[in-house]
Amino acid sequence: MNFLVINIKELIQAEPKARLKVCGKQMSKLPIIKDAFLYVEGGRIMDFGPMEDMNTKGERYFSMSTKIIDATGKYVIPTWCDSHSHIVYAGSREKEFVDKIKGLSYEDIAKRGGGILNSAKLIQKTSEEELFEQSMVRLNEVIKLGTGAIEIKSGYGLNTESELKMLRVIRKMKEESSVKIKATFLGAHAIPSEFKEDHEGYIDLLINEMIPVVAGEELADFIDVFCDKGFFTPEQTERILMAGIKHGLRPKIHANELALSGGIQVGVKYGALSVDHIEYTGDEEINCLLETDTMPTILPGAAFFLNMPLAPARKMIDAGLPVALASDYNPGSSPSGNMNLIMSMGCINYKMLPEEVIHAVTVNSAYAMGVSEQLGTISIGKSASFIITKPIPSIEFIPYSFGNNVIESVYLNGKLQ
Repeated sequence: MNFLVINIKELIQAEPKARLKVCGKQMSKLPIIKDAFLYVEGGRIMDFGPMEDMNTKGERYFSMSTKIIDATGKYVIPTWCDSHSHIVYAGSREKEFVDKIKGLSYEDIAKRGGGILNSAKLIQKTSEEELFEQSMVRLNEVIKLGTGAIEIKSGYGLNTESELKMLRVIRKMKEESSVKIKATFLGAHAIPSEFKEDHEGYIDLLINEMIPVVAGEELADFIDVFCDKGFFTPEQTERILMAGIKHGLRPKIHANELALSGGIQVGVKYGALSVDHIEYTGDEEINCLLETDTMPTILPGAAFFLNMPLAPARKMIDAGLPVALASDYNPGSSPSGNMNLIMSMGCINYKMLPEEVIHAVTVNSAYAMGVSEQLGTISIGKSASFIITKPIPSIEFIPYSFGNNVIESVYLNGKLQ
């Protein structure tokens, strides 16, 4: 379907030549066209510009369009890219939520067999069909909230059969949904209870059995490791990443959520597309990330839910780094995929400017999940995946109005969702 959006109050992230990522001071400057139009043909962005250009183009675009959308008073923005999620899971963990209220830490709950191990037990008991149905409900919810691309991790299986089950569900979700999905193999999410006294045995299982099968069946785009205190050491992480790279899986890293674990350095060493969480990030880690291809990715929902220290977003941006934001949607530490709320947290808790959080959930997060060629900006030839807001006074109103839904409609590949 060809259609035209006219009288757009402001067209956000409109770039004739799209950048792969936006760093440092540039994050505070948004490409904006005021009083704009957007022309979509065959699910792709074919043209955009100020309304005054319609004097020469208007007749042709109007005649070719099956639908004209008047966006007077409204903003058009690329859909959010959520570069870190765990939305394929079974059941929920609200009892652990109460344990946290009572004062137990994330590590305390994990030691008692809760946390990731609890989710693993539920995954192992849940059929592939039921897991798919539960996960699609969550996926459709986040689409309505403006998410047009999402990375989904395995990691709640912790044995070969259940990890493959999760990845097959993610593959089916790719086939059934218009949203862009990337799959990550996270078998190294935790040590399962049966390997409690034999960590090396589980790592051998990951390297010699799981990774070859995952890669052989082309079930994942990336490999991830939880490199942190009480989980996987830098040395163990390196072995797992090298096995993944050998089989064509690019690294992404859970790093420095619980301590200065060395995870950021390992991620940079092995060319990780992103290092995520990074609550514990000092000068050494910032200097390590500078001038690399690795995207620092902050997960405000997890830090908020667990009352953890906040990653130094302001310090990273001021040092010249890019920053991405993602939801970490999961049942234990961030049970929400609302990227609008993540943007508000970025401003309120991390002192990021509205322009910076928009970069962090569009162009930079698209980079962090490897979809920059298709998404993240309004650029000719890219997928027509964008949000039309309700009439709002300014772009700053989106993170300011936290908890409110200011999205009127979401288009994915040129189709209204």
